[in-house]
Amino acid sequence: MSSKENSFPKTLEGFGYKFNDEGKLRKIDANTGKTTDTPFQFNITSDSSYNQKRYEAIGDVVTEFVYDLLDKEGLKRLSVPPGSTNGSFIFSSENAEVCDKLIILIHGTGVVKAGQWARSLIINDSLDSGTQIPYIRKAQELGYGVYVLNTNDNYRVIDGKKTPIKGSSNAQEHASSVWSHYISQSRAQKIAIIAHSFGGVVTMSLASQFEEDFLKRVFAIGLTDSVHGKIPRVVSSVLADHLAKIGRNWVSSSEALDTPLPEQAGEIQCVSAGTPKHEMTSWSCINSLFSFIEERLEKRLVSARDEL
Repeated sequence: MSSKENSFPKTLEGFGYKFNDEGKLRKIDANTGKTTDTPFQFNITSDSSYNQKRYEAIGDVVTEFVYDLLDKEGLKRLSVPPGSTNGSFIFSSENAEVCDKLIILIHGTGVVKAGQWARSLIINDSLDSGTQIPYIRKAQELGYGVYVLNTNDNYRVIDGKKTPIKGSSNAQEHASSVWSHYISQSRAQKIAIIAHSFGGVVTMSLASQFEEDFLKRVFAIGLTDSVHGKIPRVVSSVLADHLAKIGRNWVSSSEALDTPLPEQAGEIQCVSAGTPKHEMTSWSCINSLFSFIEERLEKRLVSARDEL
């Protein structure tokens, strides 16, 4: 393929697709402009390299599309680090800084950006299963302020070179910057974290850096197929006990949803997410995960009343 042929459109419509009313990406009828029943097609030529580059280009368009959806949900963009003009950014609900309770959303590693759980699901299944929007809406319905992290936004291309973003050069640094500048400064005394895949590693890193906040303010950690392994040895025994008590990991499994799975004493409990597909775990367990968070919140409130 020539370089001209590799100059891809900048909109979904330019690729001949758009999301239908059900949030599913479908091919557009060239005559009517309406969506058809034809889903996304990866292999459109015999050139596998071209097909992959096209898929990645559509993925870049999807990233901007999801950013726009977050804007339409009423979330605002906050720069990371604060005040930077060419740095990273996150999304937050309007009330996040002053709300009494917060939910922090952390995606996994790879190509996904803020607002996404799995790009492949967004393209091949639906916006509901692949984005964090159902989580954002449910959190707000329950009265939580929301912060949506963007841990894979780590560099800018300057003069043709990838230049690391100060304060966001990797996932852990990004999350640490967000916690230092925004979450730790918020008024919330009740914080829940929801993290997918490598987001669990990021969560454990935050716990080791901000132990006091985690002990006093973080009351629930809902993980979806986290790859964090074990609670880091660098954390204190008090914090390790706390993390094991307030955490639950919904892992990919063929067992029924919420089926307890073998676990090691002193580690975060694992239960089935009700699906064997890693990328589908967040969508599959959403109701169970929020029930867990609300149960943890009630225990936190009861404990606080008992101390009065």
